[in-house]
Amino acid sequence: MLEHDNEVVSAARRMSYGEQLARCARKFPHRLAFQHGPRSITFPDLDERVTRLANALRERGVERGSRVAILMHNRIEVVEGYLAACRLGAMAVPLNFRLVPDEIAYILGDCGAVALLVDEQLAGVAAKAMVGINALRTVLATGGGEADAGPGAESFEDALASASGTPPAIDVDENEPAFIMYTSGTTGRPKGAVLTHLNLVMAAFTGIAVSGGLGGTGADASLLGVPMFHIAGLSTSIRGLLDGGRVVIHDAANFDPVSVVDVLEREQITNCFFVPSQWQAICAVPGVKDRRLALRNLVWGASPAPPSVLQALQACFPDAPAYCAFGQTEMSPTTTLLRSEDAVRKMGSVGTPLPSIEVRIVDEEMRDVPVGEVGEVVYRGPTMMLGYWNKPEETAAAFAGGWFHSGDLCRMDDEGYLYVVDRKKDMIISGGENIYCAEVEAAIDSHPKVAEVAVVGVAHPRWVQTPRAVVVPVDAADPPTEQEIIEHCRTRLASYKKPTSVVITDALPRNASGKVQKFRLREQFANREVEAG
Repeated sequence: MLEHDNEVVSAARRMSYGEQLARCARKFPHRLAFQHGPRSITFPDLDERVTRLANALRERGVERGSRVAILMHNRIEVVEGYLAACRLGAMAVPLNFRLVPDEIAYILGDCGAVALLVDEQLAGVAAKAMVGINALRTVLATGGGEADAGPGAESFEDALASASGTPPAIDVDENEPAFIMYTSGTTGRPKGAVLTHLNLVMAAFTGIAVSGGLGGTGADASLLGVPMFHIAGLSTSIRGLLDGGRVVIHDAANFDPVSVVDVLEREQITNCFFVPSQWQAICAVPGVKDRRLALRNLVWGASPAPPSVLQALQACFPDAPAYCAFGQTEMSPTTTLLRSEDAVRKMGSVGTPLPSIEVRIVDEEMRDVPVGEVGEVVYRGPTMMLGYWNKPEETAAAFAGGWFHSGDLCRMDDEGYLYVVDRKKDMIISGGENIYCAEVEAAIDSHPKVAEVAVVGVAHPRWVQTPRAVVVPVDAADPPTEQEIIEHCRTRLASYKKPTSVVITDALPRNASGKVQKFRLREQFANREVEAG
């Protein structure tokens, strides 16, 4: 037993994000931490503003365990809000800026937020959402937004200016909760995944290690072009607090590939993450191959990337390896990574588990399935969430058997590469046969008249369920017929897998992460039973 340990020494070991920021401020006193448009901020200046915001919130009743909601577009104040909550031992609750007031009100009420930080563009939305939320006592608004943010709202900057610059004497353990990340709600009401400081630190360390980060040299510059309320945006925004890299915050409300390419060149960005459809648009920007870029790592995720996107990435950025990051919010988020050198050889795979993650493919009885067979992927590791906020039954189900149940149906090949087959809840059982929607969608997607497709199960009098394809055509004036789609699938799928009906629509409903909301498709298109046949 060591006798010399004390509270000061113990605190010096902390990996909480309040400590991480203070450490960066001491280590990199002249280094830029974040940029957003014309504004930039160094690590020491960020540290001071976070301290003042933490003290301002503390003066207004925020304490350890309180929930602080942040409703803002991408900007530096989002980071300040995150870290101020972390410094107090409170929990930051990022809110999707695309939500309507009723949806925001649900989250504010569910998490019991006592404070809200909002920007001027969203102040009016916040005012409507706060009606009847009695626990919410403090609202700080940027840019004069306090005038529209409802009774009692205050100026964000005035609150900082009047607060103390002395760090609060609060020792926050890295195992304490830091964030409540509300899942994107592809199945209905969102659930709040509670993530600890250690969850996110381990995720960031692993990401730096596997992507060959430049570790403290300051040469890395990451582009944050996805919404900061999303787990990918959160991960990017706090990674720099571990390696001292610069983060350039870009608008995520209105994606513009030309603007993105301009920023990549002007800021000499080395790392960035986008979803496949965004990478496709970036690669299509005229002259992108001739731009003076410094990219070292390209990362894509959130949805599958068709071969055309991977080929475009290789053609446009031959010297920058492209990685597929797969996971989910509850795992902070990445669980597997497909490295660039495997992209062609293992086309369709989401890669192998990260060093800190343990993976199994299991059946309903938690028995490992044979190599190559389909089962649910379950995880263990230090990035696994604490649980769902206020949802003990859902938490117990998610952790059944001591592993986190992802809800993803996958198979693993003999080299340990994981392939996602479908979401468990989306699988269709037709006449006793399992039909994986993702497989049917891949077959239909290859039709030249199909721009996008989603498949859902609908009632059938004989087979119980049958696939229905919801198709967005390439040309609305010349959509594929139902028979064309069915015939197209005949040589690509077993007969029982092909859709028995097709619906043409203008667009597929998506959440803010770009994922198709199949529950909305079921509500809209699955109410008519398919005739027996």
